[in-house]
Amino acid sequence: MKKIIKLSLTFAIFAIAAFFAYGKYVKYTNNPWTRDGQVRTQVIQVTPRVNGMVTKIHVKDNQKVKKGDLLFEIDPSQYQVKLKLATARLQRTIESAKGKKIEFDRVKNIYTKDKGAVSQKDLVRNETNYYTSLADIESSEEQVNTAKLNLSYTKVFAEVDGYVSNINFQIGSQATANKPILALVDENSYWVFGFFREDAIPNVKIGDEAKVTLLAYPNTPLSGKVESIAWGIAHSDGNPGNNLLPSVKPVFQWIRLAQRIPVRIKLDKLPENVKLRFGLTASVMILKHK
Repeated sequence: MKKIIKLSLTFAIFAIAAFFAYGKYVKYTNNPWTRDGQVRTQVIQVTPRVNGMVTKIHVKDNQKVKKGDLLFEIDPSQYQVKLKLATARLQRTIESAKGKKIEFDRVKNIYTKDKGAVSQKDLVRNETNYYTSLADIESSEEQVNTAKLNLSYTKVFAEVDGYVSNINFQIGSQATANKPILALVDENSYWVFGFFREDAIPNVKIGDEAKVTLLAYPNTPLSGKVESIAWGIAHSDGNPGNNLLPSVKPVFQWIRLAQRIPVRIKLDKLPENVKLRFGLTASVMILKHK
């Protein structure tokens, strides 16, 4: 009798375990889930537009900034000189054009009254000189505008609200045009990438609700929706190797590892206690059946 009770109890335990295991399997099948997720956001590479020595830094590493805040300044001396020279050249071309206009009008007036007093060649030459001077004015104005623009580039401002990161320069450092000098993490563009097995992708649709759990905030699940699903991923095999031939890594024929496809999750409004950071680890579940 005791043996029967033990067998029945063992069977009941296995049955309960199998029931819960089956429930988990059904939940996973109906609600695709992955622990391979990551918080992402737009990261702006703040890049000087002109060369020069950094003279002032107005922010500290990891400081929060608003759009339009001044980040740092580059020595404006050479650009102030260039603007001064361009402005002086513009003034000279304007004065020169005035003189050529007076001369052209004088010759034109004489030619109109007495065609024999001035040759048509002289008239054309003075007319050409005058219109050339007008073109010189336009060119000089463009040089002034360029000089003003370059001078304005010596002050670098934040383009978005966010957090300054990775300040790797100091006062006296040489800033190089078009070379990133610090990063600005956009605080208003966070999303989550869930990397799902390829066999789960057919069950994921754009617009599906999603539950995101961050490793940093395990007790505060976040809600969101599937915004998009990637159409391709990079593959390590097939890259050019020696002699430009494909470099294919050996694999075990009996093991087939499913590829991971990025699914982009747009988050709903965040709880006040959650502070997102680029790179945080996340688990993502697609809620097909709640």
